[in-house]
Amino acid sequence: MPYLNARDGTRLWVEEAGSGTPIVFVHEFGGDWRSWEPQMRHFTRRYRCITFSARGYAPSDVPEDVERYSQQIAADDIADVMDGLDIAKAHIVGLSMGGFATLHFGLRYGSRARSLVVAGAGYGAEKALEAYFRNVSLEVARKFETEGAPVFAKTYSTAASRIAFQLKDPRGWQEFATQLAEHASIGSARTMQGVQARRPSIYDLEAELKQMTVPTLVVVGDEDDHCLQPGIFLKRTIPASGLLVLPKSGHTLNIEEPMLFNQFVSDFLATVEQGKWLARDPRSTPAEIMKTE
Repeated sequence: MPYLNARDGTRLWVEEAGSGTPIVFVHEFGGDWRSWEPQMRHFTRRYRCITFSARGYAPSDVPEDVERYSQQIAADDIADVMDGLDIAKAHIVGLSMGGFATLHFGLRYGSRARSLVVAGAGYGAEKALEAYFRNVSLEVARKFETEGAPVFAKTYSTAASRIAFQLKDPRGWQEFATQLAEHASIGSARTMQGVQARRPSIYDLEAELKQMTVPTLVVVGDEDDHCLQPGIFLKRTIPASGLLVLPKSGHTLNIEEPMLFNQFVSDFLATVEQGKWLARDPRSTPAEIMKTE
C-alpha cells in the first residue's frame, strides 16, 4: 500500500516496516520520507514504523494550488495516514516542519497520540522575528520556484543551522543535500508559502498547549539558536513535557546525531508505555529558589 489518500484526495506516499505499537515519523521541510531511515532501521526492531512524504514531496502528489497547503492540513494528513493504515493511536515523531505538524496533531487529535516527539520546532515562533520569518519564507519559496530545487538546494543546505551537521558528518550532510536537490521545486515553493509562512507562532498557542495532556519530548540542538527559546517555552507550557538539548548540534537532529536521538527517544517511549511520563509535580514550582519553611 505505497499510496494513501488524504481527505481532499491528495495521494500520500507511505512506507511501513516492523510490528507492534505504531510510530509515525513526520519529516522536516528539507527532508522527505527517506529522512527517517536511521529511525526506521532502529525502531522497527520493536515497533510498527510508518514514514511518509508530505504533500508537495514526491512520490506524494504535488498540488500547485497553495490553498492545498497549510498547518492544519499538515496535521490532518497525519490523521489520514493513520486512518488509511487502520491505526487508532500512535506515537508521533516530527522534526522541524514535521515537529510543528506533530504539535498541532497533539492539539487537534490528542486522543489519538500516545506521545509526541517535537524536535527542532521553533523557526518563526519568536515574536520579535515573526514578520522577518514570513518574509524570508516567501523569498525562499520564490527561489525554489524560479531557480529550481537542484540549484537553490546548494544555498538552502548551507544555512547556519546545518553547518554543525556538515562539519561533523560530511557524508551524512551530503546525502541530505543531494536528496534536497531532488525535491519538486513547485512543491517546496508551495509548502513554504502555505505552511511555513502562514503557521501561527507557538507562543500564540499558549492557552491550548497548557491544556494538552499528551506526553511530549521536546528536542533541540544547542547550535540551533532559533529553536532554543521556543523549546524552553514548550517545556514550561506543556504539562507532561521534557526538554532534551543535544550539545554541539544543529537543526537536522535525527540524522545529525542518530544514535543519541534514537537512544533518548527509545527511553522516552518506554517511559510513556510504562505510564511513568507524568505531568510536572506542582511542588517543583519554578517560582521557588530555596525552601525556608
